[in-house]
Amino acid sequence: MVDEPEPDIPYNNLREWVEQEGFRLSPDEESSFHTAIDQIICSCSPYLQVLGLGEPFHGGRDILKFRNRLFFYLVDNYGFRSIAIESSFTRGLMVQEYICDSGKSGYDNILDTGFSHGFGYFPENRELVEWMKAYNNNLSNTEKLRFYGFDAPAEMTMTDSPRLVLIRAIDYLMMVDKQAGQEYLDRIIPLIGDDDAWENPDAMMDPSKSIGLSPTAAALRIAVEELVTDLDIRRPEYVPLTGEEGYTAAHISATLARLLLTYHACIARKAENRIARCLGIRDLMMAEILEYIVRTEENRGKIFAFAHNSHLKCGKSEWNLGKNLLTWWPAGSHLRERIGTGYAVIGSGIGKSQIHGIGDPEPGTIEGELANYPGPITMIPTKNGKSLVSGISRDIPVRSVCQQNPGYFPFTNESINEYDWLVFFPNLIA
Repeated sequence: MVDEPEPDIPYNNLREWVEQEGFRLSPDEESSFHTAIDQIICSCSPYLQVLGLGEPFHGGRDILKFRNRLFFYLVDNYGFRSIAIESSFTRGLMVQEYICDSGKSGYDNILDTGFSHGFGYFPENRELVEWMKAYNNNLSNTEKLRFYGFDAPAEMTMTDSPRLVLIRAIDYLMMVDKQAGQEYLDRIIPLIGDDDAWENPDAMMDPSKSIGLSPTAAALRIAVEELVTDLDIRRPEYVPLTGEEGYTAAHISATLARLLLTYHACIARKAENRIARCLGIRDLMMAEILEYIVRTEENRGKIFAFAHNSHLKCGKSEWNLGKNLLTWWPAGSHLRERIGTGYAVIGSGIGKSQIHGIGDPEPGTIEGELANYPGPITMIPTKNGKSLVSGISRDIPVRSVCQQNPGYFPFTNESINEYDWLVFFPNLIA
């Protein structure tokens, strides 16, 4: 974000801040919605490359509808030409192919194969993808839209085999140097072996079920390290042959394979910080993908990113898992460090939601004070916490954990420093 002047009189409490800085918007009122988005964009750096929108948990359809409205407006008015969502990077390639295909293949063909986490089944994701396809099929739109998944090929319940990302990198090598590509193919494919062994869902809870530290996995890690190194040292040779975009696509695939094998090794290792380290590696992979997207899109337009708040925030992520507090650096923190004010992020929160098992927030919490502000949706700039008297944020209580929805991560006293804007939905009904 651009440096903003500190307010003449910093607010003494959350209520004053919300009353003076917050503003109401409604998705049903076009003028208020557009005005709010205009204010957000105007507050960002002129060098903005990525705008992120976080969700406080997965599956809030009202938030997905808001996301779509926001992206459509950004495309039409602010030069955004791509969206990246928290879904498999490799599966996202199928969605991108679909929105560029003017043929008759339908969304149902990519409903499952084009998304991870089952996200393809949300009607709002269908709406998003079909809108992008229609936009691209309109001949008057000369600058086409692109869809990316930027999640790692790994999640809490299962981790992918490294096969897909490695085949993508080797296919590129076969194109620019068939002999080198064939040598890596002959060396790597036998080491991968059975995909089911890599993708054993029991491995996350039982390290002994993982093959990540086996001699074969160790040999594969060495081979992949050499593959990445060869791509690096021969970059001056390869880029003129295929162009920058083709080279970087192969390089990110090899990089993800390397990190994925590190992730598998982490799963297999019995250590107290095992889960936290896996979370950190996953977010590092997400950051690598986002940086790749930035490089790919830098001459085309801005990028809109959508994921859980815990991946996009600019601060340490925390998760209370049982009796353990897990902490790691999320993708948003990595991206802010790498591209600075080229990255801005909106964090979202909700007041209550009966359908999602979330009750009323306690008074004095950020959600509790935002719930007192009238309006279907409230937006408020954080100004990096400068609107509040120094020290006030340390005393902000955190709302109670929602036992019925452990995937909901509430705002904390650090949220006003970790996001550039907050968007608040007082009552999520879908």
